[in-house]
Amino acid sequence: MMERTGWRYLCSAGGAGLALLCGAALAQEPAPSTADPPYPSSAAIRQAMVEQGQRLEAMRQQLEAQSAQIETLRKVLAAQQARYQTLRRAVGMDTLAGQRAAGVGAPRSSARNTAAISADDSEAAPGAVSARTQAIGQAPASNDKPPEVAPIFDQPGVLTPRRRWVLEPSYQFGYSSNDRVTLVGYTVIPAILIGLIDVRQVRTTTQTAALAMRYGLTNRLELELRVPYVHNHTDTVSREIFTGAAQDNVFTAGGHGIGDVEATARYQFNDGGADRAYYIGWLRFKSRTGRDPFEVVTDCVTRCVQNTTGTGLPLQTPTGSGFYSLQPGVTWLLPSDPVVFFGNLSYLHNFARHNVSRTVLLGGKEAIGTIAVGDVVDASIGVGLALNEKASISFGYDQSFVGSTHQNGKTVAGSTRSVLGTLLLGGAYRLNDKRTVNFTLGVGVTRDTPDATLTIRVPTTY
Repeated sequence: MMERTGWRYLCSAGGAGLALLCGAALAQEPAPSTADPPYPSSAAIRQAMVEQGQRLEAMRQQLEAQSAQIETLRKVLAAQQARYQTLRRAVGMDTLAGQRAAGVGAPRSSARNTAAISADDSEAAPGAVSARTQAIGQAPASNDKPPEVAPIFDQPGVLTPRRRWVLEPSYQFGYSSNDRVTLVGYTVIPAILIGLIDVRQVRTTTQTAALAMRYGLTNRLELELRVPYVHNHTDTVSREIFTGAAQDNVFTAGGHGIGDVEATARYQFNDGGADRAYYIGWLRFKSRTGRDPFEVVTDCVTRCVQNTTGTGLPLQTPTGSGFYSLQPGVTWLLPSDPVVFFGNLSYLHNFARHNVSRTVLLGGKEAIGTIAVGDVVDASIGVGLALNEKASISFGYDQSFVGSTHQNGKTVAGSTRSVLGTLLLGGAYRLNDKRTVNFTLGVGVTRDTPDATLTIRVPTTY
């Protein structure tokens, strides 16, 4: 009995202790706050979703409008690119990438690639720009080269692309004739001459085969070396004075060999464009590697002493000028749809030679002294027109002003200033992307100019 009473007491005490512990724990829990906001109602949630949907719809409509505007701009850009290519073909610009050499591309290509020299890092080549359509959205290639035209002048307007070679074989045929009547005496009455008459007709044929090599150091700078081989033939028909001859005599002379080798550097100064001119400066040095007039033997057997004996003519014709020359100049090209205007302006200085002498037949050396031939100012202008993507033609005029010759500081007797004028017609046809055939016909319009010259060039790019 006592044991049951003890166990009851212990159980009651343990239960009371657990009750006290649970009450203390409950007393420490915070009471729920009456300030917490209630959850949003379903109506408010639906209203917020509606407003968010409206904002998303407005943004979608704005994106659609912007996409439509971008598509319109893409179409405008495509139309402008198509019109640009049409204009380029109209002025003959073709294939600006692999045909940039003076003469490569349709007539210096179909109006010479908008070529002659871009910034060093952008390469636009002289040749005709082919009408390739660029992908919409893609920036067009750099094109700051002068347009190609059928070359009719010696200096090309389009330079060789960077690290590219151009080999240009050429052939030139020239013919000139000159009639001279010299009256030595005095007149008693008009139409009656007492004295002597010297009549001469000089006909000269010149053929020159040359190889020009051009290399593009940069897209704005090229170097050229030209090596000519010259063949001359001269017929002089003369009735000699002081001989009483009743018939004409023919004196023939000829010669052939290497001519004067030339080296030229060209540089494009600016980036032109439609109705903006391109300017290419150049400097040419001419050697005297050819046989000069003082090296050939002169016939003085029958008219050299006081002009009373011999012909006084060379037994061989020279193949060079006999003087070193330096010629700075500038070439300009102005595209103006549908043609291209171009021209050159240059000044040729001939360096004087000292202690010059000539060789006389059976007479040894004859001292002449110091010889300074006249300098030459040259100006030319032309216009080029593309016929299609492969062919073009050019018209132009070239005029040179030649100074008189001096010997030992004095003007040589009979030497005067002269004017040389030539009317030029040229054409070009592009055979392929690397080769073009160019021809030029020149007709002399002054008495001192060769009557006719025909030049054919075939520039090839490597």
